[in-house]
Amino acid sequence: VVSPENIETMKSIIEKYGHKRVTVVEGGITRHRSIFNGLKVFAEKEFSNHLLQKPEVVIIHDAVRPFVEEDILSKVVMAAKEHGAAGAIRPLVSTVIASSADGCLDHSLERARYRASEMPQAFLFDIIYEAYQQCTDYDLDYGTECLHLALKYCKTNAKLIEGTADLWKVTYKRDLYAAESIIKDNLSQEVCVITDANETVAQVAFLLPESLKSQIKVEAVSISQSRNDSHLQSIFSGQCYNFVCVNDKKRAIQETQQLVHMLEKSDIPLLYPVVLISVYLDTSGNNSFSIGMEELTSIKKFARETKKKNILVYGLLIQYK
Repeated sequence: VVSPENIETMKSIIEKYGHKRVTVVEGGITRHRSIFNGLKVFAEKEFSNHLLQKPEVVIIHDAVRPFVEEDILSKVVMAAKEHGAAGAIRPLVSTVIASSADGCLDHSLERARYRASEMPQAFLFDIIYEAYQQCTDYDLDYGTECLHLALKYCKTNAKLIEGTADLWKVTYKRDLYAAESIIKDNLSQEVCVITDANETVAQVAFLLPESLKSQIKVEAVSISQSRNDSHLQSIFSGQCYNFVCVNDKKRAIQETQQLVHMLEKSDIPLLYPVVLISVYLDTSGNNSFSIGMEELTSIKKFARETKKKNILVYGLLIQYK
């Protein structure tokens, strides 16, 4: 559900990142009116040109909570199937107070008795849709809690599920920096070191994971013949976003291009940057700096193109006798 002025932007995002099974619905002027518009696509004849199959359970979630995990989604769905409605909660971190008309303290709530309502929330579709059909204009214009609508109009007591700390809302500009930090921290927790079968190269590639594994998770893959190795393919399709490729081949750029091609063909979502460091280990003894720089220049040129696809390529030349 997207505000009218942002629909074209959202469609461009969907196209850019190849999202599937997405229907864009125009939002309303309030939270509840927007959610109601989203629910209508499953049930009302006016949307018959792109009417979606009505689900047993529907999940409602805020885009401003970008770090929802599959586990909490599963928990609220299973609880909604049993209880009719379910939602994530978190402990209050501040005491809630009410002020009087003259701006003075009226009363405060006992923090231990209350919880902050978070998203995601899940409902049996028929329950939440019926609740929205019955609610008043006042509810639609001033209400913010979906679980309350299910209780008020369908007598459905929601099951409350303890959520994770990452369900906080990106509300203020400073939250964007915190969100970026969380993403970078998560993506930097694992690296895959790829080598060919050359003995010298394999030794370097063994020492590298040994020095890194005390800090991050390291996966080491040795390839002898083909880059179509099934183990490597499975890693590319996983959640690793950092790769170091060590080889002694004269045309390191070709190796790099092949790996980038595999990354593009894999299932890894390129929402976040993928980092590929190509290490050319020159063990020939004929150390020609100009030849090495020519190789790095080719990689640098190639990197400009891959950056447009959110793949960051770097070249490293190591020469020794």
